[in-house]
Amino acid sequence: MKFRKKPVVVEAVQWFKHGDHPMVYPAVSKDVDTWYAEQVGVPAESLGMIDTLEGAHYVIPSDWIITGVKGEHYPCKTDIFEMTYEPVE
Repeated sequence: MKFRKKPVVVEAVQWFKHGDHPMVYPAVSKDVDTWYAEQVGVPAESLGMIDTLEGAHYVIPSDWIITGVKGEHYPCKTDIFEMTYEPVE
């Protein structure tokens, strides 16, 4: 079976640095953070974390932070965000 997402308007903020969104906090697990930062090509100190319904997730500069329909927050990579969302008036 195939499914289509229902049209839902969400709030979203693009994250670039600590302080851009109140739900993003600095990453704290140095060994894991260093490894992940190398994998995604960003400095470890620029990594953020956000608590989602599925647990904590990394946030890197340019990710979008989406507030879901129940007030939950989750990150979304820029390319996926641009394929999935469009501005509303």
